[in-house]
Amino acid sequence: MRSVVITGIGCVTPIGTGVAQLWRGLEARRSAVAGITRFDPAPFRSRIAAEIPDFRPGDHLTAKRARRLDRFSQLGLTAARLALEDAELNGECRPERVGVMMGSALGGVAHAEHQAAIYQREGLRAVDMNLALTVFGGAVSCNIAIEFGYTGPNSTNAMSCASGTIAVGDAFRLIRDDRADAMLAGGAEAPLAPLCFGAFSMIRAMSTRNDDPRTASRPFDRDRDGFVMGEGAAVLVLEARDRAEARGARIYAEVLGYALTNDAHHMTAPRPDGREAARAMRLALDDAHVQPEEIGYVNAHGSSTPLNDVTETTAMKLVFGSHAYRLTVSGTKGYYGHALGASGAIEAAITALACQRGWYPPTLNLEHADGSCDLDYLPEGGSAGTLEVALSNSFGFGGVNASLVIKRA
Repeated sequence: MRSVVITGIGCVTPIGTGVAQLWRGLEARRSAVAGITRFDPAPFRSRIAAEIPDFRPGDHLTAKRARRLDRFSQLGLTAARLALEDAELNGECRPERVGVMMGSALGGVAHAEHQAAIYQREGLRAVDMNLALTVFGGAVSCNIAIEFGYTGPNSTNAMSCASGTIAVGDAFRLIRDDRADAMLAGGAEAPLAPLCFGAFSMIRAMSTRNDDPRTASRPFDRDRDGFVMGEGAAVLVLEARDRAEARGARIYAEVLGYALTNDAHHMTAPRPDGREAARAMRLALDDAHVQPEEIGYVNAHGSSTPLNDVTETTAMKLVFGSHAYRLTVSGTKGYYGHALGASGAIEAAITALACQRGWYPPTLNLEHADGSCDLDYLPEGGSAGTLEVALSNSFGFGGVNASLVIKRA
């Protein structure tokens, strides 16, 4: 089985577009959450989100290409282009040996929602002619493949908030098992539309700290009251190490292991005992041939919801035992909200960068630690240091648990 490394990172997030801006956003230690401007949020209990303020498709895509894509695919394709530029991958791999794996919870549903309103108001002739080609989740991975001519394995999974992590894990396995030489893998999400947003508001999953948006996403804090919806995309270029080294590629980090489990318990609530989340972590460590005490940093799912943060803490204690209290842990959604299926990919990118650069971003807005979340969740300053091996977790609706093990190059 081959060693798999990360040689390119592309991202479009509320705190920055591209590697340099993303890192500056992390170092700024400032949340991007604010009042919603994309639509009128007055009907909803929650009226805040993490929007991308400066994304202009025309800066990254041709006008014709941008017109044919909805925002979800625009974000994903832009992140892929940035990742390829960052990796300087310019045709060294045969097209049939390069594939695309993406994840998205909602795909093009927000665009379909907008078009449904146009249909009701103006009739079928006014509807986007490309609607059938934009609404399905697989549009993003297929558009990336078409744009760059990659004919290898291609898929977009829709496994809720774990889908970006699953995409990276699936891509890792394809290269490790010699079914591909390189993969573009990540997640894209553009859920900020009234009905998409309202669906989560109705189930009371989101924060209502509307009067203080920047402190609303507060993973592991005693006063957390729900997640804050965000949007964004991240794509990683994964390559077989031998090929990456042969072409002189810069290597951010190595992907060592991956695992996926399901709680089989409830559509929205995690198993209270954290058993299956813990099993995903253990299996990922086994896959990586890494012992629990070798892990130095964990980028937690840290959704800022009352149930999930406690369960994740419980699961980490099950996996790491006394070592859990020596881990450096942060939940980074306080920066950019929860971009659903894109979150795991964004956090895998952050984990790789943290390993490479030796600085671990803080858990923003952690003012009063919850007694049930008593691990070393990094406070505002972050932490510097060299840690060899890290873990990135993602958990989603339906009881999905996914974990990646990432090592400093």
